[in-house]
Amino acid sequence: MSESTIFPPKDDSQQPKFCGAPIIVGAGPSGLAVAASLRRFLVPSVILERSDGIAGLWRHRTYDRLNLHLPKPFCELPHLPFPADFPTYPSKDHFLEYLHAYADRFSLRPLFGCTVVDARFDPAASLWRVTAIRRRNLPDDAPVRKVSPSSSSDSLTESSHSPSSSSSSSETLRELELAEFASPWLVVATGENAEPVVPEFKGLEAFKGSLLHSSEYKSGVEFTGKKVLVVGCGNSGMEICVDLCEHGAMPFMSVRSGVHILPREMLGSSTFGVAMKLLKWLPTRLVDRFLLIMAKMIIGDTEKYGLRRPKMGPLELKNTTGKTPVLDVGALSLTKAGRIKIVPDVKSLTSNGAIFIDGEEMGFDAVVFATGYKTNESDDVFTAEGKAKGTVTTNGCKGENGIYFVGFTGKGLLGTSADAIRTALHISETWASKALKKQGSEPPPTSSK
Repeated sequence: MSESTIFPPKDDSQQPKFCGAPIIVGAGPSGLAVAASLRRFLVPSVILERSDGIAGLWRHRTYDRLNLHLPKPFCELPHLPFPADFPTYPSKDHFLEYLHAYADRFSLRPLFGCTVVDARFDPAASLWRVTAIRRRNLPDDAPVRKVSPSSSSDSLTESSHSPSSSSSSSETLRELELAEFASPWLVVATGENAEPVVPEFKGLEAFKGSLLHSSEYKSGVEFTGKKVLVVGCGNSGMEICVDLCEHGAMPFMSVRSGVHILPREMLGSSTFGVAMKLLKWLPTRLVDRFLLIMAKMIIGDTEKYGLRRPKMGPLELKNTTGKTPVLDVGALSLTKAGRIKIVPDVKSLTSNGAIFIDGEEMGFDAVVFATGYKTNESDDVFTAEGKAKGTVTTNGCKGENGIYFVGFTGKGLLGTSADAIRTALHISETWASKALKKQGSEPPPTSSK
């Protein structure tokens, strides 16, 4: 389907264009994985992406030194492994190169600059009707849509950024094109990490130094010689502290609750790989006990440095709360050497620093919030923890009326791949059934070599 067919000329803009193919919202790893898996089953799809290219978050909201925290076999998307010459832990640039090669391999052509402003299920036609606005010269930080089912139908809407609530200037309106799609299937693949989470500290507005979320942090080069408070002790927070040290800054890491730090490798293999093998034979709590014993032997007791471990084991904690254990990439040795200072939870900010819950006050030149992300969907469709309310079955995470959620299970890229394959398999089966009814003939092939 050509772009001119999907986006009609202005004098025909009121006429909806129906594609029939599954509609995928999001051209990050999750959306690409679903589209590629559908293509393997000879099912076309339409991918709508609000940014100007593939994997906007990876391109614009990650720091320069970022590497995948797991070995590449656990991070590849379905049907295409990483190149053999890529390192075990690919860099951000390697991963982006891989994603572009992935899109080319399966001839995926997302429609960029398309913000979905409304998607609702039409029970009379048994179709999802999706309305998108194409914004020419769309910036990557454009407003994102919200999911908000109406009282009479399932609906996916951008609650506060529709044309009526945006600028009313004729110049702005001329930059917008409206299109409507319809399909029995809607795949939400916008990701768990769509919106940065920033805690609402008292005194936030009064702080005169630099305030930024980890999504805005690029490199420690601009913080050389400065005292930087990093709020959050997850993988991002620890890696940012390492980067700050390497650029001559003085990082202080605020730790609110306990954190599990594990060595990235043990027994000559990746820690994650070891855990996955053990989980095939042993219960989670027993694997957790083994990991913690090995961690203490390899990296020592972290609690003596102010990094208290939670009572629940690392894998059980991940399964229960979604909190990922930290795979150490050098932060612990820098903490032991005193180059990364551990400080308590922040009570409030001041004009030139922070007050901690123990009453101590310190001055800082900058504050970096490594406090994670959340989905950009509403609580009507997602839980408070950001998990889709659909049913996770052998058919993936499936809601009612042909809506699917891919990439929301908290299991990283490995979970995304599994979700994508299951979703594509289920859609392909119903696609073949609908094609059979329409053609009155034998069903089309459901796989390709």
